[in-house]
Amino acid sequence: MTHPCLSCGACCASFRVDFSVHESQETGGSVPQGLVVEVTDQLRRMRGTDHASPRCAALTGTVGVRAACGIYEWRPSPCREFEAGSDACRRARQRHGLAALPDSAIH
Repeated sequence: MTHPCLSCGACCASFRVDFSVHESQETGGSVPQGLVVEVTDQLRRMRGTDHASPRCAALTGTVGVRAACGIYEWRPSPCREFEAGSDACRRARQRHGLAALPDSAIH
């Protein structure tokens, strides 16, 4: 069975993604520098997620059809910690006209 996030991407097009400067390549982390926006000396943001209609610059494909993270192996901690089927997931899916994930799709 294919993981539901591979056809969704709603979270990547719904939320601002802030993370520690230590996760970016500039300080030895893994998040590619070209996708990082400086917020403060200690805080970085994924490019594209600070727009009125956010869409992470690393998101490829079409939300709700086929979507993927172009930097999955190097994504920041907020993305690693995001849970499929969580309240935040349901809100993101709703914003894009998608039904909540059934429990069977996430366990």
